[in-house]
Amino acid sequence: MLLSLHAILIAGVNSTFQTALVISHFGFFLLWQPVWRTQEKPSVPALALLSAGVVVMVFFLSWWLLAFWISVLFALLGGRIFSTQAKSARLGYLLAAGYMLACLLMWVVPKLLHNTTELAAARLVVIYCLPLMPLGILFTRIAKADSGQPPILDFFYTLLLLLLAIILVLGAFAVQASSEAMYAEIIFETLLGLAAALVVISWLWNPRSGFVGIGHLLSRYLLSVGLPFEQWVKSIAELADKESSPQEFTNKAMQEVLALPWVSGVTWGTADGAGTIGNQTQHLSNLDFQEFHISIHTDAPLTPALTIHLKLLGQILNEFYEAKRREETLKQNVYMQAIYETGSRLTHDIKNLVQSMSALCNAAEHTPEADNDRLLALLRRQLPLLNQRLARTLEKLQEPQKETTQQTPALEWWNALKERYIQHKVMFVANEIPAFEVDAELLDSVLENLLQNALEKSKSDTSITIKAEIVAEDGFCVEVTDTGKAMPSNIAEQLFKKQIGSENGLGVGLYHAGRQAEQSGYTLTLAENLNGGVKFRIYRR
Repeated sequence: MLLSLHAILIAGVNSTFQTALVISHFGFFLLWQPVWRTQEKPSVPALALLSAGVVVMVFFLSWWLLAFWISVLFALLGGRIFSTQAKSARLGYLLAAGYMLACLLMWVVPKLLHNTTELAAARLVVIYCLPLMPLGILFTRIAKADSGQPPILDFFYTLLLLLLAIILVLGAFAVQASSEAMYAEIIFETLLGLAAALVVISWLWNPRSGFVGIGHLLSRYLLSVGLPFEQWVKSIAELADKESSPQEFTNKAMQEVLALPWVSGVTWGTADGAGTIGNQTQHLSNLDFQEFHISIHTDAPLTPALTIHLKLLGQILNEFYEAKRREETLKQNVYMQAIYETGSRLTHDIKNLVQSMSALCNAAEHTPEADNDRLLALLRRQLPLLNQRLARTLEKLQEPQKETTQQTPALEWWNALKERYIQHKVMFVANEIPAFEVDAELLDSVLENLLQNALEKSKSDTSITIKAEIVAEDGFCVEVTDTGKAMPSNIAEQLFKKQIGSENGLGVGLYHAGRQAEQSGYTLTLAENLNGGVKFRIYRR
């Protein structure tokens, strides 16, 4: 881009190759420009602006237009010097900005002032020596950044440098119009005036006499797109993604706050701890939120604009902190929910075991002495099974994550279930029992829960009939039906989806039964919900 511009300057504004050189230079500028992302499609207004720039440069090229264009390039290049973080990249921008300033003073401004004869000796320097500065950029080491973000353009410094370049050109023109001095004197007087103005501005920017200075009034960190405030918010967001602990996030976030140039020290206090970093000064600003308190020390009193900015920073930190607290609470709730579900499920299994033991005890109490042999045979068959179920329940209590299943022939499981409910008014119907194995532990848990619920219902209505039936279908299917009242519709809709309150138990039996069936490859449903016909079905295809 710079070499093509050099060709335009040497050829002049009325050369034969003016159009070709201008178009090529503008194309190189578009490849380098630091305003838009090169990977994105430009918008319609941007295309219109670029097209207008090409038309003006091609058809209205003059030394005044070149002076303005070089001033714009000087501002863009010089602004990158202040916004570039890598020191290795600054040398290239310094060479480029120095080349633009040298061309402006040694070639373009003399053309405007018609003082080319006074700089005849500088012609060889401009033509043959100045191109060495752009070529020197090729030998500077620049770390390649592939972040996908547009380059940072410091708007304030870019605008300041543009104004300085324009003032330099117009100042030289004004000095020549008011005097008959030589070109060297004109440039010297203009530069001396600019230097004096910059000294005054720099003192007003950061004075030592107690005045807050222009630096606070025109702080570049105030909600300016692409400036450090945006980078600071991005750093806080990345920090929130990396740190899971609210305390660690707060500690590191305070380091980011201290990195702001107008902050001398930070003191904070949260529900997780407190701390202080940096230097404490007499100028203190306090921000108090629900459980987040921060005090920021500054070298000078904050202006109203920076006070609003400070409150915004504090609000951002508070929101991220609260999000971390909620995230930690959610993790704890998930952990406690897992413990609760494991405990309630095991409690439900133990409850079923106790109910089975009660059925055997009831059979032992009401069996006549003449049937002692049959009772003894029943106990010999059922007690080992109950002992095995109790042992597996204890294993789950010790290792909740370890799931084991026991496959039992369907006929053997069905006969054992009937024997446990021999003293209850339960009808067992099985016209045909499939000849394959089933998950006995799962079916015992689910069927005993369904049967016990039906038996509880029959205590208030002795006319209720309870039936358990193996249905001949593809796969294995068992239905439990009672002739009692239907469930309320609101309860039936939420059945197996969440825990429902119960007057006679924990209210979690059917919920865990449904989840346990699903984890084992079975499906538990409420097949019918009518007065005189409430039917549950568990099946596996």
